[in-house]
Amino acid sequence: MFSQYLRNVPTCILLSTLLVPCVSAQEMSTAPARLTIPDGTPVQLQLAESVSSAHARVGDLLDFVVVRDVSVDGFTVIPAGTVASGSVTEVKHRRILGMGGRVALKLDSVELVNGDRVGLSGRMEVKGRSRTKLMATAMIATGLVFLPAAPVFLLTRGHDSTALKSTEITAHIDRVTSVLSAGLQRSPESSSELDGMMDYLPPRVFSGEGREGDMLNLVFVGQQEDIQKAFKRAGWVKTDKFKPIFVWHLLWHGTNDARLPMSRLFLFGRVQDYSYALPEPGAAASRRHHIRVWKTDYTMDGMPVWAASATHDIAVEIAKRGHLIGHRIDPAVDAERDFVGADLTNTSSVSRQEYLHSPDPVLQALTASGESYHSDGRILLLDLHPVSPSEINVAGQPSAVVWATLPIAARTESFQSNLTSPF
Repeated sequence: MFSQYLRNVPTCILLSTLLVPCVSAQEMSTAPARLTIPDGTPVQLQLAESVSSAHARVGDLLDFVVVRDVSVDGFTVIPAGTVASGSVTEVKHRRILGMGGRVALKLDSVELVNGDRVGLSGRMEVKGRSRTKLMATAMIATGLVFLPAAPVFLLTRGHDSTALKSTEITAHIDRVTSVLSAGLQRSPESSSELDGMMDYLPPRVFSGEGREGDMLNLVFVGQQEDIQKAFKRAGWVKTDKFKPIFVWHLLWHGTNDARLPMSRLFLFGRVQDYSYALPEPGAAASRRHHIRVWKTDYTMDGMPVWAASATHDIAVEIAKRGHLIGHRIDPAVDAERDFVGADLTNTSSVSRQEYLHSPDPVLQALTASGESYHSDGRILLLDLHPVSPSEINVAGQPSAVVWATLPIAARTESFQSNLTSPF
């Protein structure tokens, strides 16, 4: 009877009834997937501008730049270069009794690739250096001569605090959110970390007060031991830790001390990891080659990447931009860059090398103390980790680098020719 009923049903209706589930299943299979961004997903950022306790106010808005793509299930949900928003949450100016200032910042939100905004959690606090010990020393010394004058030094103020441009901070997405995969770009399967670093590597380093200074003109590839051995073989020495009162070091060690401290400069919000010097005989206090080195968070072929700034001190200066004693550098900083390359190459420490082109090249600038210098804007990359000949021309090298395959001696000659060529 049921079969007879089916024969009476119009064919078109029967076909429609049978095809509906198939069509629905097909629509479901082609619907865009929804990607879930977990709570706590890390976002790596850099502070876009310096913030000082001398000028900042609570509630001031800040910008941070995302320096690495954030990906979920193979799709980029926050591309590098995205600007995240933040604000100043606390400001304390430098105070009497030698106390330094303080400034606190927090991340607020960042825009996803689809235009939605998501909250971020992340905070940082920077404290200015104290002058309490200096104040106490001055009070004791004054008290020995004229006791009634000693309390005046209680009015001594500490240093302002400055959160420096390029300071790194890792924030976290503060709640679970989701985006549709439709229209999103897939994350690249393989990308050069060196290219990524060059896109967001600050072209210059900073003083503690936030003034831009020396340019970054060298990049090293290698382990910590490779860096140390390379400079040691070339006769460079690690300098002593910086002392606020530079004259004390000169009085204690003399002007021919090869380990004369260097001033502190900052990159990624922190002071240099290593300082090396190659003094000129009999003039260590006034003339020396020197270089500051910072480790980055990037790697190349599994090896750490380091950024460095090299200059050549040629004279001592008195009372320059608030410093009692400072150095004047050779304004042709490319000569020092190439000197370092030639010096390390001559000791067979360099396995590969090439010039990199910065997206924001430095051609003419001032040091943190106000001295002018000039450059062609190129950055010299030196690979210091030992490699076998078969590794030199491996496939998949970063697009930012075209490795030289000339013999080491020939490369050295090209460096030395650069030293005598005019800018």
